[in-house]
Amino acid sequence: MPLRIGNGCGFWGDNLDAPILLAKDGNLDYLTLEYLAELTMSILAVQKQRDPEAGFASDFLDVLDRLVPILKDQPRPKIITNAGGMNPQACARKAASILAKAGLARRVATVSGDDLLPHLDDLLRAGHPLTNLDTGDTLETIRPQVVSANAYLGARPIVDALAKGADVVITGRIADASLTVGPLVHELQWPWDDWRRLSAATVAGHLIECGAQATGGLWCNYSEAIDLANVGYPIVEVEPDGRFTITKPPNTGGAVNVETVAEQLLYEVGDPAAYLTPDVVADFTSVQLTQSGADRVQVVTGNGKPATATYKVSIAYRNGYSASGMLVLIGPDAADKARLCGEIIRERLRRVGLELANFNVETIGKGACVPDVLASAPEPAEVVLRVTVRDPRRAAVERFTKEFAPLVTSGPPGVTGYTTGRPPVREVFAYWPALLKKTEVVPNVEVIST
Repeated sequence: MPLRIGNGCGFWGDNLDAPILLAKDGNLDYLTLEYLAELTMSILAVQKQRDPEAGFASDFLDVLDRLVPILKDQPRPKIITNAGGMNPQACARKAASILAKAGLARRVATVSGDDLLPHLDDLLRAGHPLTNLDTGDTLETIRPQVVSANAYLGARPIVDALAKGADVVITGRIADASLTVGPLVHELQWPWDDWRRLSAATVAGHLIECGAQATGGLWCNYSEAIDLANVGYPIVEVEPDGRFTITKPPNTGGAVNVETVAEQLLYEVGDPAAYLTPDVVADFTSVQLTQSGADRVQVVTGNGKPATATYKVSIAYRNGYSASGMLVLIGPDAADKARLCGEIIRERLRRVGLELANFNVETIGKGACVPDVLASAPEPAEVVLRVTVRDPRRAAVERFTKEFAPLVTSGPPGVTGYTTGRPPVREVFAYWPALLKKTEVVPNVEVIST
């Protein structure tokens, strides 16, 4: 029998009903829930600074509470999730409390060690510059502004947690595909140097990690997807030899076909011949997709290569303040009037001595979302003006937010959509990608019994 793993969450904010429906109708061995992105980690880090018991994806606890009746009827499914974010221990304690209150005897495990912030200065002093992969700058240039620094761990600590009898594994920052690689290695007893099957496991994890993107979401032929309101989330059925099939629960919407799977395969991929993960370097160019039945795609992969000696490190740092305001311009010359409004705002700021670091004017409806890519109507009857700024001075950004309302009476005719109040000022968290030797990171696994 193949091992069945379903992923019911592609990001924090995804469909809250999807994990419940997937667990109920998916006949699963494992349910994975993927919550984290780079921005999410910085948000969670700030939350934890304010409250030591916060810093995790709180949606998971609501999902777990709703899963209780299903787990009572179906004791088989185990849960693997990175909902722990910046605080796996606090998340695990609350998860264990939910299970205990329901009378479910389950072992909850945490995977930590990815949080490098407490060790950052020691790493820098020891000669690990954590150089920005995009700019070549060393981390010391922005060290005081850093709010989070997390290594992307791999599947090994998940396997360790499962070997210790865990039924629920709550991790911090783990590579997305590793949430699937872990249970496959554990259950099928694949060795850590079987690069072909580890590559297959990584491809499987990559295909289901974004939830409904593999089952009809964002499909180029979306009109052919049946009932997207009831879209089914993906299930992977994996054979011991590494072959697997992508499908979804019966009587759900969406579609699983070669196109939907191929689109997800190429999502967020740099070099398709060398997809780097902490577990293996996977070769996506060797993947073969075959429609094997209704809403079933069989996947066969070729050889992978040994993993690199480094972890990717995701660092977030404070980078000033931002605000974005919008107005609607209607009538003749709507786009020209919108651009004029943007310039009026800029000039009024200059008049009081403020030149903001970043000032971006967009006329949505005239191709602003993807400039010079999509053609727009030559004279749209209405456009949306969006002006976005960023600056290290909060006061300067706050002054910007006060320049929209005056346009109602002092700008060109046709201004509307101004009743929502002044735009909020938000702190900006910028992304700093780096590499760190794996020898400098020590994953930790703890098990709580309920």
